[in-house]
Amino acid sequence: MATLTIALMDPPYEAETTTTALRIIDAAVRKGHQVNVFAYEGAVNLTMKDQAAHPNPVKGTTVEEEDHVIPSKLVAGLLGTEQVEWINCGLCVDERGSGNWVDGARRGAPADFLKWSQESTNTLVIGTK
Repeated sequence: MATLTIALMDPPYEAETTTTALRIIDAAVRKGHQVNVFAYEGAVNLTMKDQAAHPNPVKGTTVEEEDHVIPSKLVAGLLGTEQVEWINCGLCVDERGSGNWVDGARRGAPADFLKWSQESTNTLVIGTK
């Protein structure tokens, strides 16, 4: 079993890189690999429980019709496996006032990312634009 460490920086709903990263994590887990995720900058908001779907009054559609993807629910599903560990950068959390995370996410520091990177088979950093 390989170990992959991924650093994410983009907040939810802002870039396609977040969706791509979650797909990579899911694919690695399905192949039996361990995945460590270090959320930095706006990515600490990916674990926020309070994300919610909404209707679109401009189009006249309901919440159900819009069928929004909620990143925190995707993350919660990944954290429901024993193969994914998730650390939110504590400095970034404090800057953004991000709290009330899905179960399984924990607070850490950039030193955790360094340690994981040194211990991993591969490391992928998905930076912002």
